[in-house]
Amino acid sequence: MVTASFPLEVRLPLRGLWFAAVLWLVAAAFAPAFAQQGFVAVPQLTARVTDLTGTLTADQSSSLEAKLAAFEQSKGSQVVVLVVPTTQPEVIEQYSIRVVEQWKLGRGKVDDGVLLLIALNDRKVRIEVGYGLEGALPDATANRIIQQDILPSFKRGDYYDGINTGVDRIMRVIEGE
Repeated sequence: MVTASFPLEVRLPLRGLWFAAVLWLVAAAFAPAFAQQGFVAVPQLTARVTDLTGTLTADQSSSLEAKLAAFEQSKGSQVVVLVVPTTQPEVIEQYSIRVVEQWKLGRGKVDDGVLLLIALNDRKVRIEVGYGLEGALPDATANRIIQQDILPSFKRGDYYDGINTGVDRIMRVIEGE
């Protein structure tokens, strides 16, 4: 009978690999639970208007899309609208920063993009402004647009009118009116 033994150096890496394999299997088994408790994914930027809630009709989205495309063509600054059900567990400020970092709104070195973010179920609205537009559209002005132009329509249940009016006001402010 022939027996063989593995040198000590070989046994330790095998134990390490076994341990890593067990950890990987445990992590894979619990990944769905971890994902459910994680952050809301940032959707791909495929249009200037992204409504993940179905709040806007196709015609309303198309109308906003055309308006924003024409503005971007004439002015250069990029304004986009994102409607999500929720940003939870993140606060809307953190989620909006993740969105603009991933989407890279506006012209590269100018950083003149604006995100109008609506978290419908959270009843939250945020205007995230790129550094290149902070002089034209400071936080106080963005807050006034939300309070005076967007929220009154939202309170009436007219989300399109609130978004449309808010977009119009954002564009006028960027143009210097």
